[in-house]
Amino acid sequence: MSEEYFEDEIETVLLTDEEGNEYLFELIAELELEGENYKVLVPLDEEGEEGEEEEETEVEIRIMKTVRDEDGNEFLCDIEDDEEWEKVADAWQELVEDEELF
Repeated sequence: MSEEYFEDEIETVLLTDEEGNEYLFELIAELELEGENYKVLVPLDEEGEEGEEEEETEVEIRIMKTVRDEDGNEFLCDIEDDEEWEKVADAWQELVEDEELF
């Protein structure tokens, strides 16, 4: 396999809501803040439209907290606490500015 294959490979996360609907996201970053872990996700376009990458479009970012149950299984959940959300959002913004991700 060539190096190009690995560069094009993306890590995805499949989320299921309370109604059982599944949504596919690309994992673009992982953050650790005050001993907690977070994943930064971008929804993948199900239609797979090409050619729109050059257009300036607003990217919908979803940041979810990583939690583990008593068996060690990993789950992602919404950040409910406003103060925690602000800290994580600030850390993400700092990363974007430093790394110029978008």
